Amino acid sequence: MRVRGAMELVCGCYEQVLFGFTVRREPGPSGPKEKWTPVADFTHHGHAASLSAVAVNNRFVVTGSKDETIHIYDMKKKVEHGALLHHNGTINCLKFFGNGHLISGGEDGLICVWDAKRWDCLKTIKAHKGHVTSLSVHPSGKLALSVGTDKTLRTWNLIEGRSAFIKNIKQNAHIVEWSPSGERYIVVIVNKIDIYQLETASITGTISTGKRISSVTFISNSILAVAGDEEIVRLFDCDSLKCLCEFKAHENRVKDICSFEVPEHHVIVTASSDGFIKMWRYNPNKKTPPSLLCEVNTKARLTCLGVWLDRVTDAKDELPTAAAPSPVNKEEQEVKTSPSKSDDSSGKQQKSNKTTKKKFSLAKDSKKSPKQENLVSVKKRKLEGILEKKKKKKMQISE
Repeated sequence: MRVRGAMELVCGCYEQVLFGFTVRREPGPSGPKEKWTPVADFTHHGHAASLSAVAVNNRFVVTGSKDETIHIYDMKKKVEHGALLHHNGTINCLKFFGNGHLISGGEDGLICVWDAKRWDCLKTIKAHKGHVTSLSVHPSGKLALSVGTDKTLRTWNLIEGRSAFIKNIKQNAHIVEWSPSGERYIVVIVNKIDIYQLETASITGTISTGKRISSVTFISNSILAVAGDEEIVRLFDCDSLKCLCEFKAHENRVKDICSFEVPEHHVIVTASSDGFIKMWRYNPNKKTPPSLLCEVNTKARLTCLGVWLDRVTDAKDELPTAAAPSPVNKEEQEVKTSPSKSDDSSGKQQKSNKTTKKKFSLAKDSKKSPKQENLVSVKKRKLEGILEKKKKKKMQISE
């Protein structure tokens, strides 16, 4: 994938706000190195609870929250595109595959496959007996992995929308991630990383750290960046299991980490409880720790992170036709996409497909016009009413 120019850091926090920072790349004062500068682009308070997950593709940013909703933002038009209501409980994980599909997992044990153009729920899978804590889609788009609080690692056939394999891992894992090539995957349990080979589905090695691991990202097929409940980020070789280098990234624990590649080098992005988002330059060919490219202080308690890139789409980023969820007739679709019996808000999936559009709160435009204030539609008010009822219900139960 080739970065065409536009680059946006998006980050969620406990304070229910989504931040957006445009990263400007300009020639440096001396030498060939560029100067990277993050500039505030927007802040948006769309959720009624803290943000728990964020995912990006070429066009959209989606966020999940403890308020049980998924919000969609169109980054090309800079408008809020709508909200999806299908889960009961916190949205724990969101993953795009290409530009066509979004997969979500939540505390209700469900995995949902969404059409990322019409925003219909194509399939609902009862994935785990407990919460779905993490999921990852194979680069081919034909398989997915998930872990949950039922102490299982599950492999899913996305072509047929069914379970392909269940492995009892005897402990609750909270992260699962495929390597870029899809030849291996990792499963994280507290402070331990088990590395699996796809061909044998067996563990080929284990990496341990001192503190609980909060986030991981593959820099390449063999190099893994690991962040946890400390200020240090470590880079490991998945073949030798050795720590290649470590560096102090923040003053507090690192909550999320991601990476991408530009022609000159790899870029690692970190977000921390200290409120800072930082970008790091890393060259795997040099035996030196990453160097700081730029940083920005949000002054918020950050929880999740993504990088939206305006990039040229590779053919491999599109979901193969064979890997698209199998077609179903209207009657079957009603059964598969309707909420489970435990879902007390019947029919809310149908409401979720009726998206509304609302301008972001741009950082440079703090004053809103009357027209912008009135952009909240009747459907949006209904959504807020549903959330309010759920809040009251939970309060009554706790009392």
